[in-house]
This record gives sequence, structure tokens and C-alpha cells, in this order.
Amino acid sequence: MPLKKPETSAPENATPTPTRDRLIAAMQGALQNKGYHGVGLKELLEVAKAPKGVLYHHFPGGKAELAVASIEVVVAQLSTGLDKLTKRNADVVQALEAWMGSAQRALAISGYERGCPLATIALESGPDDIAIRQALAKGFAAIRERLGRTLQHAGIEATRAHNLAALTVSAYEGALVQSRVAGNVDAMQATSQALLDLVRLSLPTAPTGEKA
Repeated sequence: MPLKKPETSAPENATPTPTRDRLIAAMQGALQNKGYHGVGLKELLEVAKAPKGVLYHHFPGGKAELAVASIEVVVAQLSTGLDKLTKRNADVVQALEAWMGSAQRALAISGYERGCPLATIALESGPDDIAIRQALAKGFAAIRERLGRTLQHAGIEATRAHNLAALTVSAYEGALVQSRVAGNVDAMQATSQALLDLVRLSLPTAPTGEKA
């Protein structure tokens, strides 16, 4: 299956998407659809509409360095999405439900073809992919830390908050993989409900006589 080309059209007089961003978007799509080892540089360059020399100008390390940059962008997107939802929803459970729900919708809209790029590349990375594995480890740690701080800010005790964050990331990544191969979001929905129940149970209760 060919990679889907990233959106490059823009309104008249709008600034075109920079080549570096197009390359990262192309790699991100590849990781979601085919995996790191399933796509070649030629296809990535065709999707990004970029000459080979430009790739090495922005990413001297070639494909591996481009993959690392894509991982960093995905982590930033996930973290920013969580921040926006927690600002929009005073109830942390509602914010997390929306955050996890967005992944369900994205997978369903893609026809269960576009999984999590972090999980895909993590599963296929080998011992020689040192920079990629380091970027993944750092990225997963950043997501856990961001989620842990969010739960702690909601009133959950620090250790409990960070343990819940680790459980959430691990369980939901696994559920996403299951939903992708099953062609439905059942595993993701069941996992999210179980995780949300744990968060509810971990939240501090209001003093007697006050509304929760």
C-alpha cells in the first residue's frame, strides 16, 4: 500500500509547508502504515516531494535521524494534546477520556491502518537502532512524566500518579495494537474504561458535607 501524501496544499498567499516538516510528516505516515523498515528513502522522498540532497541537508544521519525527529514530533503532539484537553476540562477523567478517545477515532478513520508510530517502530527496532531506541525511551518517559504530573495536579498522590501514568501508557499502547489487528476499537474502549475507573478511585474524596 503506498504511503498517503501529507497535506501540502495551502490557501493563496499562505506560507508553503517547509521541506523539513514534509519529510517528518512522510516518515510519521510511514511509521504508522508500514513501519521503519517497511519503507525506503525513495518512497519517503516522493511523498514529501523533496530531493535526496535536501534530506541530508536537514538530516545528515539520513533515514535514522529523520525517524528520530518524527518520534520527537509525535511525542510533542501527544503531550500538547493532553495539555489542551486538561485546560479545557476541569475534570481530569473527562480530559483523559477525550485524550484516549481521540486515538480511537483516528484509528477508526484510517480504516485501522494507521497505528501508533511509537509502538510500530518500538516493536521492529533492533539492537543496532541505538539512536531510535534512545529517542523512543526518552519519548515514552516524557509522556509518562507529563501524564503523571497531570494526575498529580488533580490531587492524586505523587507515586500513585506516576504509577498510573506508566500503566496507562503501557496498557493503551497494547490495546491500540490489538484494535488495529482486530479492525475495531473494542480493546481500546475496554482498556480506557478500566483505566478511567482506576483514576476515579485514586482521586481524593471531598470532605464530608461538601459536594464532590
